[in-house]
Amino acid sequence: MPRLIDLLDITSVPIAQTLGIVEEHRAQGHVTFSMEARPEHHNPLGTVHGGVYCDLADMAMGIAMLTTLDDNEAMTTIELKINYFRPVITGRIVAEARVLHRGRTSGFIECEVRDANNRLAAKCTSTCVLLTGDRADAIFSRYRT
Repeated sequence: MPRLIDLLDITSVPIAQTLGIVEEHRAQGHVTFSMEARPEHHNPLGTVHGGVYCDLADMAMGIAMLTTLDDNEAMTTIELKINYFRPVITGRIVAEARVLHRGRTSGFIECEVRDANNRLAAKCTSTCVLLTGDRADAIFSRYRT
């Protein structure tokens, strides 16, 4: 089996399409994603809903982790934590994720979400479990034709 990251087309990921998330940068263990915050992303208070921050950060952290995987390895998030610092109403939101630890069975990733003025809007961390064998095959099966 090839590397999982090589099978993915980020532009076809449904949540990326729904929110307008685009990939700006990808390197080993480090990615940057962005989206344009619009009124349809608002909560009842008129600011971007916290779940939108989470979706953007989770996407970035997951892809950052995928860049570290070898052939026949997959992963899934088992924990995600986010802290909110600043509301966003509209404008570009950027999520920059870095893998801080990649072990044999798990990984730890952090992500900063910044507003259009490069101010820290949220900080997120995630723990992932690495999958091999039958557990990885269940994920790879989605990409077989």
